[in-house]
Amino acid sequence: MGESEGQPGHLSSGLVWLMAGASGMAAANLYYNQPLLGDIGRELGAMGSALGWVPTMTQVGYAAGMLLIVPLGDSLERRRVIVTMTVLVSLALMGAALAPSLAWMVAASFAVGITTVVPQLLVPFAAHLAPPAERGRVVGTVMSGLLIGILLSRTAAGFIGTHLGWRAMFWIGAGLMLVMAGVLRLALPSQEAVAAMPYGALLRSIGGLVREEPVLRLHSLLGALTFGSFGAFWATLALYLQSLPEHYGPQTAGLFGAVGVVGAAAAPLVGRYADVRGDRKINALAIGVLLASFVVLALLGQWLWGIALGVILLDLGAQSNHISNQTRVYSLRPEARSRLNTVYMVTYFVGGAAGAWLGTSAWVRFGWTGVCLVGGGFALVALGVLGGGTARAARSYQDRL
Repeated sequence: MGESEGQPGHLSSGLVWLMAGASGMAAANLYYNQPLLGDIGRELGAMGSALGWVPTMTQVGYAAGMLLIVPLGDSLERRRVIVTMTVLVSLALMGAALAPSLAWMVAASFAVGITTVVPQLLVPFAAHLAPPAERGRVVGTVMSGLLIGILLSRTAAGFIGTHLGWRAMFWIGAGLMLVMAGVLRLALPSQEAVAAMPYGALLRSIGGLVREEPVLRLHSLLGALTFGSFGAFWATLALYLQSLPEHYGPQTAGLFGAVGVVGAAAAPLVGRYADVRGDRKINALAIGVLLASFVVLALLGQWLWGIALGVILLDLGAQSNHISNQTRVYSLRPEARSRLNTVYMVTYFVGGAAGAWLGTSAWVRFGWTGVCLVGGGFALVALGVLGGGTARAARSYQDRL
């Protein structure tokens, strides 16, 4: 592909779908461990809250990678960063596959998280290439691939873990990343730096963005709270299913990822709506759906069909809010999209890590009811934050009149 294809406004549908698929395959690395937690714990001699450090440190690592690596997408040639990180995450997955102890597995999980930043480089890559009038649709399409990859990762991990063992999933993931590195190197256009500056100055500029952009602060917090709800559920689902009288295994836990695709498929539709509407109604509706999902899970969670209904609502609410947030954030400063994405996604995954830890702790102490209270609590706080932020924006608008 020619250099001109790396400029704004030149984006083929084939390239959009390639980036969507690559984002999904890369993001899947973060979630292979969740339906396999029971099997990992039995083999490595871990249980309860100690085992919760595996998904928690994966999310913490991902947040660290977004803080320390993703900003390089503004100051270095982005394709080179993407390919390099794809190779490194393959090595981290090999480390997880070889884990002889829980401590090793936790460290390898952190390494997987910190190197799995490819999706967060690809999304601003696509936003940069897309014409402004189509940015929401393009971001929504790439995000739909990312989200479906996340959800199907649990299905794949559950199936492979049941038939080949949990280590096989990490070996397969490592191989997929090596293949993907070659494909991306050949297919992606070069995208030169848009804000060349020293690494230290690049990181310091992130603080300025946080101080100067109230929209960024609001939507980052909304993302963190809703992903906290998401993380509380998915970090504990495999443990809950094993506790039921039928003692469902990782394959059953993974199948709920496929159910969640129904909700994730709405991402492109949400993106199109965000291109047309600039208000926050879609955030309020999405968070309301997320809250309703935990009511369903609390009341009907003893049946598989009840969990399935809750999963559809959970993913629809969380991902609709996420796409609306990202569309607004990427519209703020074109020359700083990677750093804007860093602020948003670091906050987002810190929320996810907090949700995974609180959800696991609530499970140990209070069971499934505690998990649902944690998830629903995050959603309620998000509604309060949204209401306060919208009211402040309205007052600011009136003051300017």
